[in-house]
Amino acid sequence: MARILIVEDEKKIARFLELELQHEGYEVQTAGDGRTGLSLALSWEPDLMILDLMLPGLSGIEVCRRLRHDSDLPIIMLTAKDDVSDKVMGLDMGADDYMTKPFAIEELLARIRVGLKKHRAGRSTALPVLTAGKLRVEPASYSVSYGGKPIALTKKEFDLLRYLMEHRDTAVTRDTLLCDVWGYDYAGDTNIVDVYIRYLRQKIDEPFQIKTIHTIRAVGYMFSYEEK
Repeated sequence: MARILIVEDEKKIARFLELELQHEGYEVQTAGDGRTGLSLALSWEPDLMILDLMLPGLSGIEVCRRLRHDSDLPIIMLTAKDDVSDKVMGLDMGADDYMTKPFAIEELLARIRVGLKKHRAGRSTALPVLTAGKLRVEPASYSVSYGGKPIALTKKEFDLLRYLMEHRDTAVTRDTLLCDVWGYDYAGDTNIVDVYIRYLRQKIDEPFQIKTIHTIRAVGYMFSYEEK
């Protein structure tokens, strides 16, 4: 039975989620503030966390940031804010998924299943080192370097780079990236893939004067290593 931790300060929402998840067969714990949620995440060791953005004590962003120092726990972030900058900030801090309130419980349950499945697959699958020229990506340690020099990436930046390298020399659509890297079909217009591509270019291509991620017009993006 999978364990799910709900960190939500709105009692009605927390209770509703608790009952729905218990009905689905999950073991559930709840916390009403960020500090309690962080403590439970480290001590109870859940399989997935549902984390509200706006929390007393510690914000959801700060809880997520601190957790990522010690844990790869899948995190689905909830918020009443429907703003790309908030989504990018949450994902930058290590959240795996993002939902805006109000949401359909059926969609949340589907995303929970995806998050648990991906996490189990990641733990059970061998993680080969990926290389392209002097660029080295080590999935087991979530580390990236170029010519031995470390490159600091957020979790989502790492996941995107890894996916593109695993599909090198193949054009990948934005929809495919949203589905396979973010874990679901993102509803509505968003430039979040383009935002993260820009981040990778700023951290890898520009400082080392190489070209790794190519824009394929009317399609999406492709990883192909080139030295300038």
